[in-house]
Amino acid sequence: MREAMSTAEVGDDVFLEDPSVNRLQERAAELFGREAALLVPSGTMGNLVSILSATRPGQEVICEGRGHIYNYEMASMAAVGGVLPRVIETEDGILSWEQIEGAIRPSEYYRAQTAMVSLENTHNMAGGTVYPTEVVSEICRGSHGRGLHVHLDGARIFNAAVSLGENVRTITRDFDSVQFCLSKGLGAPVGSVVVGSRDFVERCRRYRKMLGGGMRQAGVLAAAGLVALERGPGRLHVDHENARYLAELLGEIPILDIDPGEVPTNIVIFSIRAPGISSDMFLEALRKRGVLAVVVDPTRVRMVTHLDVSREDVKLAAEAAREVAKEMLQ
Repeated sequence: MREAMSTAEVGDDVFLEDPSVNRLQERAAELFGREAALLVPSGTMGNLVSILSATRPGQEVICEGRGHIYNYEMASMAAVGGVLPRVIETEDGILSWEQIEGAIRPSEYYRAQTAMVSLENTHNMAGGTVYPTEVVSEICRGSHGRGLHVHLDGARIFNAAVSLGENVRTITRDFDSVQFCLSKGLGAPVGSVVVGSRDFVERCRRYRKMLGGGMRQAGVLAAAGLVALERGPGRLHVDHENARYLAELLGEIPILDIDPGEVPTNIVIFSIRAPGISSDMFLEALRKRGVLAVVVDPTRVRMVTHLDVSREDVKLAAEAAREVAKEMLQ
């Protein structure tokens, strides 16, 4: 990627003249079977420009209770877009059409009207769970019948495709818009892409500029993104295997609670079942041993396997967790 970045052919993307950005966008649109695509600096911006392009102030967006757009994007849909999240809680992060249909606002002038349904695949804070394609199709069919735009926060959609044994075009074909990350599993240093119809992407381009996302010689980023897009998906199964192996090793530690059978992709979330030991305490002790992870809540921790995590790294991380648990129980 660094070599590709150093030799990237560049132009001015604000004037649509960066050949590397144009190639990346054309390739992304081709892979997803869409008319157009747009490079954005981050997944958060990709989701926000999609929401802005499909809603108007005073409307609502249906999403899952642990969804990224609701919890980790600075309430941008409300702060910038003037729309409210309509949240549905689930056990595994996977919404059903029945749940969504029950949350759609009736057409009454004194109620905020539902405008969009947003799904997340894989679902980050549900432990990397994956939407079955038939569930997605039912949701999209029902939502479209009610006149709703259906957006996919597909930050890790290639992980979902690998898990399902399908391709991204098939599993996203019924969505009106999709945002996916070039970073995370695909390994690029920065960048996400929004795909959809040509008219929709042009609206997103205007909002990207409004939010400060119009970049000039962005080809140096697009070059890395092209490498990620072509080479990244083919190795994601390794991350999934490493995540399950990590879950197995962590499951052997008495105070940690995790079921390796509930780790479908590359995200491992485990609980600490010991009085007086918080996630913060556990992670600080891990950090001193060179292992970094993320707090989910006071008793749960999240670990993610990716391009820079080897099988040996997994063993070292699990051994560090074992040492920390033993030390804290003394």
